[in-house]
Amino acid sequence: MAKVALLLCVCVLAVFASVNGHTEKKKVGFYELKRGDMSLKFTNWGATLVSFVLPDKNGKLTDIVLGYDTIDEYKNDTTYFGAIVGRVANRIGGAKYKLNGVTYKLEANEGKNMLHGGPKGYSDVVWKVTKYDNKGHNPHIVFTYHSFDGEEGFPGEILVTVRYTLLADNQLSLVMKAKNLGRKTTPVNLAQHAYWNLGGHNSGDILSEKIQIFASNYTPVDSELIPTGKIEAVQGTPFDFLKPKTIGSRIKQLPNGYDINYALDGVKGCKVRKAALVHDEKSGIEMEISTNAPGLQFYTGNMIKNSKGKDGSVYKAHAAICLETQWYPDYVNNPQWPQSIMHGGKDKYKHEMLYKFSTH
Repeated sequence: MAKVALLLCVCVLAVFASVNGHTEKKKVGFYELKRGDMSLKFTNWGATLVSFVLPDKNGKLTDIVLGYDTIDEYKNDTTYFGAIVGRVANRIGGAKYKLNGVTYKLEANEGKNMLHGGPKGYSDVVWKVTKYDNKGHNPHIVFTYHSFDGEEGFPGEILVTVRYTLLADNQLSLVMKAKNLGRKTTPVNLAQHAYWNLGGHNSGDILSEKIQIFASNYTPVDSELIPTGKIEAVQGTPFDFLKPKTIGSRIKQLPNGYDINYALDGVKGCKVRKAALVHDEKSGIEMEISTNAPGLQFYTGNMIKNSKGKDGSVYKAHAAICLETQWYPDYVNNPQWPQSIMHGGKDKYKHEMLYKFSTH
């Protein structure tokens, strides 16, 4: 394990994590990456993005992600603010799936369904910091988690790594990897669950921000937000953001707001390509997201209810958006869709994201 250098801990807590019956003491703290006027903070609780500060069009430093001030608040969080979620992100209908003739029963945590890896998914565990460099041209941090066989019902032992790297021209690279350490076949689908408000985390709702989503189709869902198995065109629906539109322009046509997966265009070859573009007119901040994943979950923070956040802020419904690149929700029960399945001893998982920020 590489030496952890330049540790900037606002708060460090000693916790005990139990894995496969072995108990080890791990430190939980805050870490910072900085390049030019852009600075990010993380915690190894959930490999979580805590803050993202950059100048707006007037040069004012603005924190554009929702979050908390303390580790305890992250430990009690139910919104997944900034966390890495898995082993399988999003929803699995009935908290079960069938693969190679075997039915796997998982831990349900949203009614009868599983959401974001179960009651104790990757957002609620301590990750190891295996690399940390806040100097040089590409400041970076690497988090690692050893996921045991049977965790939340998933078969197979895997090693997960998440690398955040600050690049030139206000860019953030995120690479999520997994390696199958055993012989069992398992699904893997990691997602970054940051809540973005380009006007500032405490600036109110995001309904006036403009968004463009590079997807001609989406996956409709039932009343429990489980996909029906169909793929339908966005044209003529409130889900059509092929051209930039304000988020609030048609949100009232939906019962609660947006919480839907888009089938991104240009999936063939698993190449990194543009998934979404968001712009806040008041701050002038624009964010472009690219990915090699086939799907994008667009969520408008519908379930946020007077959540106390950083700097005394109170977050309300639609205080931010989530843009989670992913494999489609419940793909394990829809074999006709792109699959992310790691076979024992040979397959590897790699999920790439690139964030580009500009002002105008």
